[in-house]
Amino acid sequence: MDRCIVLVDAGYLLGAAASLLAGEPSRSRITVDHTALIQGLRERAESDTQQPLLRIYWFDGAPDRVPQPEHRRLRVMPRVTVRLGALTRSDGRWAQKGVDAAMHAELTELARNRACSDVVLVTGDGDLLPGMMAAKEHGVAVHLWAVQAADGDYNQSEDLVAEADERRVLDRTWITKAVRAKDYTGACAPQPAPRPEIAAILSAPLPESALGAAAERPAPQPRHPVAGPGQNGTEERVPAAKGVPTPKDLAALRAPGTQPAQPPASATLRWSSDKGWVDRPTAEPPEAASMPTLAQLTTAEQRWADREEDITTVGGDPFEVGQVFARRWVERLGDQNHLQKLSGMYPRIPHRVDGELLRYAARFGLLAHKDDQIDERDRYAIRAGFWREISVRTGVEHPPLDD
Repeated sequence: MDRCIVLVDAGYLLGAAASLLAGEPSRSRITVDHTALIQGLRERAESDTQQPLLRIYWFDGAPDRVPQPEHRRLRVMPRVTVRLGALTRSDGRWAQKGVDAAMHAELTELARNRACSDVVLVTGDGDLLPGMMAAKEHGVAVHLWAVQAADGDYNQSEDLVAEADERRVLDRTWITKAVRAKDYTGACAPQPAPRPEIAAILSAPLPESALGAAAERPAPQPRHPVAGPGQNGTEERVPAAKGVPTPKDLAALRAPGTQPAQPPASATLRWSSDKGWVDRPTAEPPEAASMPTLAQLTTAEQRWADREEDITTVGGDPFEVGQVFARRWVERLGDQNHLQKLSGMYPRIPHRVDGELLRYAARFGLLAHKDDQIDERDRYAIRAGFWREISVRTGVEHPPLDD
């Protein structure tokens, strides 16, 4: 078949680009215009091989093989197929698993089936040498592309370079058409762009019931305080008095067959946080509990259109995800009184709506485990995007609150 195929090791391509432009191979140090990058790869491949492109295979790693926002954008592009391996963390570093094996299998299968006349490999890993040799034996011309090394030396296996039929270098000028280094204000760590909406959520005031709670909280008492000598000369213990009921206490109040003599009028749960003890009611206010969810407002046709938009348009930035969710919720909301009530609850989002918002964000990989814990900053950004869209729709500006 007189056509070409491009196999891209994304870890090598973007890692080498980061080294070249930002001085270290961390992909978090660069931003990538994937549309421009794919177009550049296609044009360069067709120019070098003098054959039309059949397909670009994009090989990358992802936690639990769950597509990340960039993979979602790539896999809906014309002539692009995404293959994901695992991304695991060991000794504080991320490592791809299964990507090289997948590239080797795809390369040999394409050559065996004579699916193309030319294969372009964008990789530096010597593990692909057997696959390259097998492809050549099936009459396929192998083109090896390298990213210009930051130190001017090779960043590819010498065996791959020696075995390739043709070799090209993607220089800095070519790379910067689609990739650029992020702006850094410090030498070691990037400073995120300030978002007043996130600052407002982080500095949200505590409920009135929590004010002064930290100062008034009594010193810890023994679990079983001593009452004094008993009749037999031993010390008797009496149960400690309970001020705020625990979740277990509230469950006991609702248990069948139990009729407490004097149930609390307004039982509350007490939660500990970095701002002290916070008393929260067991149930939301009626106006919050009555807020409809997006699922309740969405028809089957709208649900299909939403999914199509998520796949083809929504990039997956946390702030953007919150805005998209809020826009759909407001546009489908029949009773605008709900919108005014919601605006008055700022910066807190009703539990049902908030839970649905975070579940929606999970589709984009935003709530995946990072360093064995949920990234809380992503949650703040999602909610900040939600409130920004609500402010735009209502015309009520929510200024940042002081700490």
